[in-house]
Amino acid sequence: MKKNFGKKPLIFPQPVLIIGTYNEDGTPDLMNAAWGAVGDDHQVFLCLSGNHKTVENILRNKVFTVSPATEDQLVPCDYVGIVSGNDVPDKVERSGLHTHKAEKIDAPAVDELPLCIECELDSYEVVHCHLFGNIVNVTADEGILTEGKVDPKKLRPIIYDIENHLYWGFGEAAGKAFSAGKALK
Repeated sequence: MKKNFGKKPLIFPQPVLIIGTYNEDGTPDLMNAAWGAVGDDHQVFLCLSGNHKTVENILRNKVFTVSPATEDQLVPCDYVGIVSGNDVPDKVERSGLHTHKAEKIDAPAVDELPLCIECELDSYEVVHCHLFGNIVNVTADEGILTEGKVDPKKLRPIIYDIENHLYWGFGEAAGKAFSAGKALK
């Protein structure tokens, strides 16, 4: 027997993403977004309503960064999601997070978050709040690499549980992609 939940976006896992932009006065702005994913091989997709200061900044500046929130930065990453830059202009400073200019675009990268995806705005569809960004560059701290590749166990990203309003840590590998199913061939 299965329980019927109706229309709910119960897709697991949902990444917790920190989106970085610069305000009109050049100060950094960060927001927490859980509705994001890969757009295709060279794009990220975010579902962001237009009332966010971050969206205003993206539409003006045409660039932004995306960083997975991590277990060790859960508190400040949650803070930048529950406080609006429209109401608290110094929310990044209050969060305790620090930023520097990203390598290839004019948007802030977060010092404490070890992975940063630098994006140029491709499109924003107002009615459905769909934002696509073209990936320009990705940087990763050496400390999260194993054999030159990003190691999720070292990154320690958090995911959002929309049903229970919880953040979860990253688990163990369950199997090898494009290989486990070969047992059924």
